Amino acid sequence: MQNTVNELIKIVIVEDNRYMREGWSTILDFEPDFVVLDSFESCEEAFDSEVIAKANIVLMDIELPGMSGIEGVKYLQKEHPDLPVIMATVFDDDKNVFDALCAGAVGYLMKKVSPEDLKQAIRDAEAGGSPMTPNIARKVITTFHQPTEEEDVEQLKERELEILEELAKGKSYAAIGEVVYLSVDGVRYHIRNIYRKLQVNTRSEAVSKGISRRLIHPDS
Repeated sequence: MQNTVNELIKIVIVEDNRYMREGWSTILDFEPDFVVLDSFESCEEAFDSEVIAKANIVLMDIELPGMSGIEGVKYLQKEHPDLPVIMATVFDDDKNVFDALCAGAVGYLMKKVSPEDLKQAIRDAEAGGSPMTPNIARKVITTFHQPTEEEDVEQLKERELEILEELAKGKSYAAIGEVVYLSVDGVRYHIRNIYRKLQVNTRSEAVSKGISRRLIHPDS
């Protein structure tokens, strides 16, 4: 017995790669319990369309022309808070993963996901789950395994957090000093303390750990 329209999982795809967009549409539309309402190459096109309000699931890339996928998730959280969004992207770095999930995405898949896993992820999200590619799930779990504040020997002070935020923006020591009203030597002193407390040796390691531990949110 064929599903009625109301029983189908209605999907909208936002992906700027035409071949990926068409491939996903073909794969998903072939399933008896799915219907792809439409696909778009940008968030702006999708959000201007009437079909977004009819969707049950949005499958969205991160790197899009115009509004990014992460900004798109934030928009949908505000305008359609009950609409689940699954990110499907080539990015598996901590920053994109946690920015997307913090923005409200319910799932995070790598684009190399198999057709079967993609279909199962959509069914899981529709059922209230949070589908993730295994290596992404590991990143999330690892974050929860980070030492708690009680377990940490030392916590970053407010000034150190402020400097770490500026480090994440790629600023030089001199530029950071202008923001926090310190000399270059003063900034360098605080950065040495940041490295020691976070148990890192480089700027990139400090920023990565700061983001993964939710100490800083450089793009917020």
